[in-house]
Amino acid sequence: MVNRHPLTILGAWLVTVTAFLFLLVFLIDLFRLHENPYFGLVFFLVLPFFFVLGLLLIPFGIVLEHRRLRKGLAPARIPPIDLNNPTHRRVVAGILALTFVNVLIVSLAAYRGVEYMDSTQFCGQVCHTVMEPEFVAHRDGPHSRVTCVECHVGAGAQSYLYYKLNGMRQLANLVNDSYPRPIPTPVHNLRPARNTCETCHWPEKFHGDKVEIVPEYGSDEKNTSASTRLVLHIGGGLPEFGLGAGIHWHTNPRNVVEYVATDEKRQEIPYVKLTDPDGHVYEFRAPGADESKIAASEHRQMDCVDCHNRPTHAFFATPERAVDSAIATGAIAPSLPFARKEAVEVLKTDYSDRDAADREIDRRLRAFYAANPAASSHASDVNRLVKATQFLYERNVFPAMKVTWGTHLNNLGHTDAPGCFRCHDDQHKTADGRVIKQDCDLCHEIQ
Repeated sequence: MVNRHPLTILGAWLVTVTAFLFLLVFLIDLFRLHENPYFGLVFFLVLPFFFVLGLLLIPFGIVLEHRRLRKGLAPARIPPIDLNNPTHRRVVAGILALTFVNVLIVSLAAYRGVEYMDSTQFCGQVCHTVMEPEFVAHRDGPHSRVTCVECHVGAGAQSYLYYKLNGMRQLANLVNDSYPRPIPTPVHNLRPARNTCETCHWPEKFHGDKVEIVPEYGSDEKNTSASTRLVLHIGGGLPEFGLGAGIHWHTNPRNVVEYVATDEKRQEIPYVKLTDPDGHVYEFRAPGADESKIAASEHRQMDCVDCHNRPTHAFFATPERAVDSAIATGAIAPSLPFARKEAVEVLKTDYSDRDAADREIDRRLRAFYAANPAASSHASDVNRLVKATQFLYERNVFPAMKVTWGTHLNNLGHTDAPGCFRCHDDQHKTADGRVIKQDCDLCHEIQ
């Protein structure tokens, strides 16, 4: 009989088994009874593949059997379908019902598969080693409740298709182990800030001033505080909502600031163009600017990410910055002698992997305080120091991806990277002598 072909039987078996498995797993996922990041990948991508494969094998086996029968290997008789026959009606009704169920299962699988591939879990944990730095930083960052696709993919079929095709290329690189280490910041193909940042952060609103404490401690026995108190002139917005001045003046909708960068990371900026609210145009050039490069390079209008270039995936630039922050937040006890000095020293050491780092950090810190009689009364503080230092390493250093302190530049400020000074250097000038000032009071007051 036609339905005895091995491929048809195999197809029917695959369809039946995967259908039951999928429905079971769908219920498990629906009620959040699992936490494994690979769960969705296996069951919402792999199972539907075998389900569809089974559906294709059934008619393929039927066709092959028909060909065999037509060669005279066995009687080729296709039973007629007579809807007046109750048996035939039941068979047809069963086929239609099963077809409906099959379509429903494929639709649910497609929906859950797409939904799962849009999750932060999929982006950050399936390709664990590759995306671990970005995933860890995102989880610990100010935008941890914003999913990856909201910034990196966006709405619309065209955007979705582009990024999924790009994902296929990345998957091929993963399989071939040909991906870069570290993963470079996607400077040139990020979505416009007006479609990401500005959907939540209203650029026209005046933000006023903000008090910022920059923690800093000495490497002496008392971990002496030398923290700096800044009043940041955030500013921005329109005159109707406040003064259109301050740091966010750069993205004031009535100002158009354009620039040209001649390097991949947009750190070297030889040309800046300002069109003010009255339509006056000012062109600033750095000394020795190459006009041919300026003409051939991208003329980019400044937006949020030109300064906030690590809004979610931020890392500390130095061990000193990381340890100072931990002391300021209480993760490391400032009363523990030489805590800052010892933590910085062990964090500056290169380790082969995370396990080796955890072991060495623990051993070295405990050895130091075991040999220091002044620390004998600080046993609990030593334990806190060890855990906090291990956390700082795991949060900022990823040996497998060659990510370490300062790997990813942050353009906020001007201490650990050129940042503001890419343009505000008193060197960018117009033909009539106007300059982009390097005046501290433009952005902040130190108190």
